[in-house]
Amino acid sequence: MAVLLLGTFDTKGEEYAHVRDLIIGTGQEVVLVDVGVMGTPALPADVGPAAVAEAAGTSLEALRTAADRGAALHAMAAGAAAVARDLYAAGRVSGMLALGGSGGSSVAAAAMRVLPVGLPKLLVSTMAGGDVSAYVGQSDMTLMYSVVDVAGINSISRQILGNAAAAISAMAAAYDIRRATTAASGSRRATTTAASDPLRAAAGDATGAGAAGGGERPLVAATMFGVTTPAVNVARARLEDLGYEVLVFHATGSGGRAMEALVAGGYFAGVLDLTTTELADELVGGVLSAGPERLTAAGAAGVPQVVSLGAVDMVNFGPMDTVPDRFRDRTLLVHNPTVTLMRTTPEETAELGRVIGAKLVAATGPTALFVPRGGVSAVDVDGGPFWDPVADAACFDAVLAAVAGSDVEVVESELDINAEQFAVAAADRLHELIQKA
Repeated sequence: MAVLLLGTFDTKGEEYAHVRDLIIGTGQEVVLVDVGVMGTPALPADVGPAAVAEAAGTSLEALRTAADRGAALHAMAAGAAAVARDLYAAGRVSGMLALGGSGGSSVAAAAMRVLPVGLPKLLVSTMAGGDVSAYVGQSDMTLMYSVVDVAGINSISRQILGNAAAAISAMAAAYDIRRATTAASGSRRATTTAASDPLRAAAGDATGAGAAGGGERPLVAATMFGVTTPAVNVARARLEDLGYEVLVFHATGSGGRAMEALVAGGYFAGVLDLTTTELADELVGGVLSAGPERLTAAGAAGVPQVVSLGAVDMVNFGPMDTVPDRFRDRTLLVHNPTVTLMRTTPEETAELGRVIGAKLVAATGPTALFVPRGGVSAVDVDGGPFWDPVADAACFDAVLAAVAGSDVEVVESELDINAEQFAVAAADRLHELIQKA
C-alpha cells in the first residue's frame, strides 16, 4: 500500500520531490501521478499525464494543441478521478496527498472526492483560507493552508510541507492498521453473525455498512436541526437500542448533500429523514439549500426510509441585516446572532408538500411518511412564534394528495414532531422496514 501523490509535476516537481522523499523516509511507499499538461515534467511519474488524459477520453497532444487551460483542467480532473479510483480499486492506495493553487487544487480535489470516506486525503492549497466548499463537496478530505504559494522550498513551505508529509504518512499507516483489523474481525464475525444476529448480518451485507462502521452494526442516517433535536435524539437512542449505529446529519445544506452522497454510496441500511427543511431553502431561496436532489438518494437506491416534515416551517438566512429586502415584511425570528429564520407561507408549504410527495412516490424502496399535525418544529407549536395551522395544513394536504394511491405508507399523528411517542414510532417503523427489506 502507498500514498498517492497527484499533481502538476511540470510546475511543482521540486515540491513533490520534497514531500515524496519525506514520505518515503517514514517507511511509506508512494505512487506518483502527474497531471501537468503544458511543460516538461521535473519528476518521473508512475502514471504520466498522457495516461491521465487518456483516462478522460482525450489525449495529451489534443490538450496541448487546443491550448485552452480551462478545458485542460477539466479534462485532467476527470482523468485524475478515474486514475485514483482505479488505483484504489487495485488495492494500491492508503492515502492521498496533493499540493496546488486554484487549478491544481481543483484537479486534485476531483480525484479525492471519488475516493471512499475514511481513506485519508490531504490537500495543501493556497485556496484553503477561503470558501472551500467547491473543492470539498461531500468528501472527508482535509485541507491545509499553504500560507505561502506552492512555489519552491523555503523557510515557510519547508515546515508546511513537512507537516503535510508527516500527517499523510501517519494517517495512511493508521488506515492500513484499521483496515487489517477490520478485515480480521470481519472474518471472525462471518461465522457467527448470521446465526446470532440476522438483522445485523443482512443489513451490513446489503448496504456496505462495514465500510463506514467496521461491520459491527448496520448504519442508519438521520437528519436533524436545532428545532428537531429532541425528536432525533429520542429516535437515535431507540435505534441504537435496536442494534443500529446512527449517523446524524445537520440539515445545513452541506449536511444534506453529504447524507445523500453516502446513501447513494451504499453505506446505510435505512434513512430516518425527519428533517426535510433544506427543501424549504431550495424552494424559497434560503442559505441552507442542499440542492434539488435532496430526498432522492434513498428512493433511487431502494433503501428503506421514514420521512417527516421537520422544520419545513422555516427558511434560513444569516444575520438579520442579510435578509433580502423582499422578505422584510415576513415573520422573522432571530435564532442566534448569525441565523435568522423566516416563516414559510401557506403557498410555500403547499408547494413543499407537493415536492416532497413527488419525491416519495418516485422511491423504489419501502417508504413511510410521518405527518406531525401538532407542529413541525420546536417553534411551530401552539403558542410558538412560528405556529401557523393554516400553513401547516397546506403542507399536510398537499403531501397527502401527492402520495395518495401510491405505495407510500402514511402515518398521521396529532402530536408535534418532537413528541417522544412520535419519534419512537418513527424509529420503530424504520426498524420494521429494514427487517422486511
